[in-house]
Order: sequence, then structure tokens, then C-alpha cells
Amino acid sequence: MKYEVLIEGHPHQVELERADKGYECIVDGERFALDVVMTARDVLSIIHGGRHYEAKREYSLLGDTHVIIGSERFHAEVRDPRSLRSRIAAGQVAGPAKIIAPMPGKIVRLIANEGEEVEIGQGLVVVEAMKMQNEIRSTKKGKVTRIAVKEASAVNAGDLLAIVE
Repeated sequence: MKYEVLIEGHPHQVELERADKGYECIVDGERFALDVVMTARDVLSIIHGGRHYEAKREYSLLGDTHVIIGSERFHAEVRDPRSLRSRIAAGQVAGPAKIIAPMPGKIVRLIANEGEEVEIGQGLVVVEAMKMQNEIRSTKKGKVTRIAVKEASAVNAGDLLAIVE
């Protein structure tokens, strides 16, 4: 299986293949032999080159994924080029992208304006929820055709925040 994996925003091409003793993993053209066992939900025990690593996957309220290895934490995103969700995340789906509120909260700041050109991952609005400020980002490269909220307004989960075409 081939994937594009973004670690801290840096893309890597990853290919996984089953092997006699575990997995063959090719990362950016470099081949690794791994012995991998899932020890708990979202926890992998990995042996590579005689060294042991434990990798834990963690999700944020906004749906971001983090991988924790030892005491280090990395923002990670896996894109399977065959899936619609990955093509949407990569901005490859035609048509308008509706940006919705992932949780109830209050709009504390508008970052983008209607008519502004934005990149994938560029901030559009900031929602405060549970005393934390969360930047809601564009899922598509394009033009902001509508900002559907105003500063200081309350939003519910699923409310429309903006449209990017």
C-alpha cells in the first residue's frame, strides 16, 4: 500500500508491504525491515535494527492526529491517494469546500476575508471552545466566496463558517 504521510507538514512517500517477518517499509525510497505488533488500540510496538520503539496515535478535538514516540510528539497526516477524504484534504476535489465548525463555540477572530485567495491549511477563522482557541483552516486552495459568521457570534457543531471555491 502506498501513502503520502505528512509529518509536521513535511511530505513523505511511504509504502508498506507484508514480509516473512513483519513488514517492509519504504520511506522516500529507503527500505526498512520492521517487526510490528499492535499492543493496544492506537499503540504499536516496533522493532527496527535491534531497537524497540513504541508509537502511540492520539487525536485532538479538531480531528488532528499526533504520533508520540518516546517523549517526542509529531503532527501527522496520512493520505491514501485512493480515498475521497485524502483527495479532499489535498484540495483535489472540484467544487466549493464548505468549512464547518467542528465543535460549538464562539468566533473570536476572522482571519480571512471574502474574496481573498487562500492555500490549503491557511487559517480562516478562530473558534474558542472550552477556553481554547482553535484555528479553523481551509481544506482547499481557492477563493473565499463567503464568510458565514461574524466575530463574537456563537456557533454550533456543524454550522457553516465559510465557503472556499
